Amino acid sequence: MGVSGSEAVEMLRAAGEPTRMRILALLAREELAVMELSQVLEQSQPRVSRHLKLLTEAGLVERFPDGAWVFYRLSAREPARGFVAQVLGLIDPVQPPLARDADRLRGVRESRSEEAAGYFARNAARWDEIRSLYVSEAAVEAAILAAAGPGPFHRLVDLGTGAGRMLTLLAPRAEGAVGLDLSHHMLNIARLHVDEAGLKNVELRHGDIFATGLPGALADLVVVHRVLHYLSEPARAVAEAARLLAPGGRLLIVDFAPHELEYLRQAHQHRRLGFSDEEMGRWLEQAGLAYETESALPPAGDGGLTVKIWTGAKTRAKERSAA
Repeated sequence: MGVSGSEAVEMLRAAGEPTRMRILALLAREELAVMELSQVLEQSQPRVSRHLKLLTEAGLVERFPDGAWVFYRLSAREPARGFVAQVLGLIDPVQPPLARDADRLRGVRESRSEEAAGYFARNAARWDEIRSLYVSEAAVEAAILAAAGPGPFHRLVDLGTGAGRMLTLLAPRAEGAVGLDLSHHMLNIARLHVDEAGLKNVELRHGDIFATGLPGALADLVVVHRVLHYLSEPARAVAEAARLLAPGGRLLIVDFAPHELEYLRQAHQHRRLGFSDEEMGRWLEQAGLAYETESALPPAGDGGLTVKIWTGAKTRAKERSAA
């Protein structure tokens, strides 16, 4: 689908400025908050916000509020997405200032990772206690079991396994299971819980949810349980989870509905304050999955968090051709 002449001029005008070009290059790496862009670009937040406003009005960038924060990402819509890709493809990323921006972004990521690692190290032993503050675990786990189905599963993969609760809950229905986490502290707790449950079919690995290193089409059930709200690129994690699914397999995502509990950012390292059904559905579809269902479990009292369960399925070849 093409654009009108005036729309093309607007996109060219928006992208044709050095700072805005740098912003597009940064957002091609990950979605970022205004203050993070300001830190990388070494410019004031009002100035960065003005550039972002022009990029948003031209349709090159998407703005989405998340509690008191505002995040930005490249537009997922064509032809804007293709236009940005073509423009950035003309630029040498190893030349300044893009190379300097990439270095500063790595510094932002490292600082973010250090804060998260410190949090997980401090709280690994009472991880289940922290999770239980939000909603009844018994109700959530019953809903997860229902959404997963009775099995048996050939291979279960639990991404961001944490203390291993999804493994002890679902691995008894699987021939084999893999739990992956970036925190060695969490893996140690998970090993203890897996051993206590007497599970011999579980393998625990240290790894990155964005690049698991696991072979594609490995699993018929992949679970991402209360992980996405910690991540800078949740859509990328959904895509990696989808890659691991065999045809006919199912992805189960458990996280929070949108909320306004800002203190969770500092107190518990939450980067995103929940996800909408629309956003999650779009990510599942972009990852090549059929968006199946979602369910909601509201908190027992006022001021808590609603837990959502979303499912997506990788269709078989015959089902795709029939569609």
